[in-house]
Amino acid sequence: MKPSFTRGLIAAAVMIACAPAGAADIAVPAPATATAAPASEQGKRLNALADEYYDALARFNPVNASENGDNRFADQIGMSISPSVRAKQFAKYHDFQKRLHAISRDKLNQRDQTSYDILAWELAIALRLEPFPEHLLPLNQMDSMPVTLANYSSGQGAQPLTTVRDYKAYLNRITQLGPWIDQAIANMREGMKRGVVQPKAIMLSALPQYRKLVAAKAQDSIFYTPIKDMPAKFGNADKQVLTDGYRRAIETGLNPALQRLVTFIEKEYLPACRTSTGLSALPNGMDWYLARVAEQTTTDLKPEQIHQIGLKEVARIQGEYARIGPKMGYNGPAAGLPTWVLQQPKYKPFKTDKEVIDVYRKLDEKLKQKLPQLFSLRPKTPLDLRLEPELSRATASDHYTAPATDGTRPGVFWSVVNDPKEYGSTGMVTLFLHEGQPGHHFHIALMQELNLPNFRKFGGNNAFTEGWALYAETLGKEMGLFDKPEDYFGHLNDEMLRAVRLVVDTGMHAKGWTREQSIQYMRETLGYPESLAKSETERYMAWPGQALGYKIGSLKIQELRHRAESALGNKFSLPKFHEIVLGEGTLPLSLLAAKVDRWIAANK
Repeated sequence: MKPSFTRGLIAAAVMIACAPAGAADIAVPAPATATAAPASEQGKRLNALADEYYDALARFNPVNASENGDNRFADQIGMSISPSVRAKQFAKYHDFQKRLHAISRDKLNQRDQTSYDILAWELAIALRLEPFPEHLLPLNQMDSMPVTLANYSSGQGAQPLTTVRDYKAYLNRITQLGPWIDQAIANMREGMKRGVVQPKAIMLSALPQYRKLVAAKAQDSIFYTPIKDMPAKFGNADKQVLTDGYRRAIETGLNPALQRLVTFIEKEYLPACRTSTGLSALPNGMDWYLARVAEQTTTDLKPEQIHQIGLKEVARIQGEYARIGPKMGYNGPAAGLPTWVLQQPKYKPFKTDKEVIDVYRKLDEKLKQKLPQLFSLRPKTPLDLRLEPELSRATASDHYTAPATDGTRPGVFWSVVNDPKEYGSTGMVTLFLHEGQPGHHFHIALMQELNLPNFRKFGGNNAFTEGWALYAETLGKEMGLFDKPEDYFGHLNDEMLRAVRLVVDTGMHAKGWTREQSIQYMRETLGYPESLAKSETERYMAWPGQALGYKIGSLKIQELRHRAESALGNKFSLPKFHEIVLGEGTLPLSLLAAKVDRWIAANK
C-alpha cells in the first residue's frame, strides 16, 4: 500500500506504518497493582480508554483516518503541524499512559491483554518521539497535505465523492488547506532559525508538484475537478451552490495560499536547505533516527545491525540471481542480471493499459482457486482491481487502498500505467501478491472484520503491515506462480530492493553516506537507471526508517514459520499458522512472536 508516515507527530495507530511495540529500549512502566476492580470492570476501563485514544488520533490527523477506512472526519484535515495543537496532543498521550498504567493488566482476558500491550507500546513510542520537531518538516516530495488533497479530487481514493454531502466535505477540506499552508510556511521559517530543514535535493524534487497545483483561474485548478465530474443526479440548486463554493474557495483562499507556498520555497526555503543527506545531520538527529528505527521496525535493532542484515540479504539474493540467470538466457555476472532484464524487449510486452490490468485480473482469478489451500481465514470484503486515474498517475506507484468500513469502498489494487510500452512484466506476479492478495488485502480488509477496538482496526505498524505483504510474496513459490524463471526473477528483484533499502537507509541516516553514494549503490545492485535510483534514494531521505520495516518484518514472519514447522513437525498446518499471524490484526513483532510461541506450546 502507499507508504504511510506521520508528518508533524507520530499518530501512532492512525497510520499504517507507525506504531511499534515491544522494543527493549523503550521503557514501558509496569502496570499499577493498587486497583482491585473485577476483571470485567478492568476490561471496560481499558476499552473505553482505547476508544478515547483512537478518537484523539483520528481527530488529530483525520486525513490519516480516511486513508485507513474511517470516514467520520472526511470534512476535516486537522492541524497536527500547529505547535499548540501538537503540544495538546502530547499532553493527551501522557494522560492516556498514566490512565493505562492504573489498569491491572493481569486481570484482563487474553484479548484485552493484547490491546493493553499494543497501547502501552504505541504510547511509549509516541512519547519517545516527543522531543523531535517533526512539525518543522511539514513538506517533502513524497507526502504533503496539498498533494494528498489534490489526489483526492478524482473521487477514487480515500475521499468519497458521490453525494452532495461528500462534495461539501471535500469543499471543507480544501477551504482548510489555505490556513494549513500558512502554518507550514511559519513552521519552516522556524526550522530555518533552528537548523531543522530538509535536504535541498528533495525540496527541488517537491517544488514542481506545488507549482502544478497553482492555477491561473479556479476552473483550471485540480481542486475544481469534482465540479467538472459532478453526478447528473444532483439537483440544480445543489449544483449551483457547490459550483459557487468551490470557485470561491479556490479563488479567494486556496490558490493564493499555494502561490505563497511556491514563492516561499523558491525565494526563502531552498537557499536555506541543507546539502547534507541523513537525519543524523540535524540537531539530535542520531537520537531522532534511532527513535524512527524503533518505531518502524518494532524492535530494538540498531542501525549497524540492520545494515549488516541488509548486506547479508543482498549477497544471498545475488546467489539466487546466479542460479536463475542462465535459465533466462543470461550468463554474465550475477549482479548484472537486473540491468540485462531491463534491456530485454520481451519483458515489456504491453501496448495498452487494458492489457496490463487484464494480466492482473487473470492472476486474481487464479489466486482465488489456490489461496483456500493456504488460508482458512480470509476476508469477506471483495478486492477490486483498477487502473490509477490519469490525474495522479505521474506521482503514484502500484498500491492498495483499504476498504471503507461502511461498505462504500472495497479494497482496491491500483495499477499505475504511465506508458504501457514501458511497463515490465517480470514483477507483476510478486507485486500483486504483495499489494493485492494475499498481501495487503488479506491483512487490512480482514482487520476490519475482526471486531477489534478501533485503534487496532484502523491502526498498525509498518513492520507487520509491510512485513506480512513481503512474506506473502514468498508464497508464490509454493503456489507454483514462479515456475517461469522471469517471474521468479521478478520476485527476487523485489526482495533485493527491500534488502538494499536496509543498506542505504541506515547508510544515509546513521553511517554518513551521501545521496550520491546511495544512488550509485542502487544502480550497481539493482541495475536501476539514474532517474529511478535518484527517486528511490530521495524517498528514503524524506522518510527516515520507513523502508526498514518491510524486510525486518518479513524475516521475522519467516523465522516464526520455520520455528513452528521445526517444533510441530507433521502437526504443523500452514493455514493455521496464517490464521495465528493474521487472526488478531496488526501486532508488534515481539507480541507476534509470543503468540506463535503460545500456539506451538499448545500443539506440541
